[in-house]
Amino acid sequence: MLDFVVAGLSANSVPYFEGLELQRAVHRTVVSGHRPNTVLLLEHPAVYTAGKRTQPEDRPTDGTPVVDVDRGGRITWHGPGQLVGYPILRLAEPIDVVGYVRLLEAILIDALADFGIDGRRVNGRSGVWVGPDGAEDKIAAIGIRVADGVTMHGFALNCDNSLEPYDRIVACGIADAGVTTMTRVLGRVVSTEDAVASVTAAFRSHLSVPA
Repeated sequence: MLDFVVAGLSANSVPYFEGLELQRAVHRTVVSGHRPNTVLLLEHPAVYTAGKRTQPEDRPTDGTPVVDVDRGGRITWHGPGQLVGYPILRLAEPIDVVGYVRLLEAILIDALADFGIDGRRVNGRSGVWVGPDGAEDKIAAIGIRVADGVTMHGFALNCDNSLEPYDRIVACGIADAGVTTMTRVLGRVVSTEDAVASVTAAFRSHLSVPA
């Protein structure tokens, strides 16, 4: 069984710390066996979050606040127009963290394909990318944590968000690549609400869970 919770989108976006507490609460109940695997889907008001590998040179130089979190990866931005997913899933033993990241990439690639977007992997870099070889732009970022065999944190899919916040940071520690959105790629607005059904279907397909 796989449960999906759309915790808040657009005008009902969830402040980052509220989302973090929700993740922790759901994580505890999945670990204890009192709740099935759960995917939280939501949108945050604007916030920068820094994973454990964030370097000083990645951070904003203008004093913009940054929330340090216990996921992998480096610094990124969340905000309006971006669909954030927190899959809280019990992984099979032996735990394969890299394999789980590849699974999230495959799920997002399939969700993007529903919109006619050719998302793909780039060797040596996590997340999902679009564009020609050597000039790829990141369209989805991934940063995860596994505790007690159950995942936390997850992915951020750029739907219709501003790209200006990325100008203040070295996003994900990658200085030589750009960032884009589904809206920019397609030339038409794709909202977070528009993306939910495709993301949900891709999770069900890859985890072999019936609708």
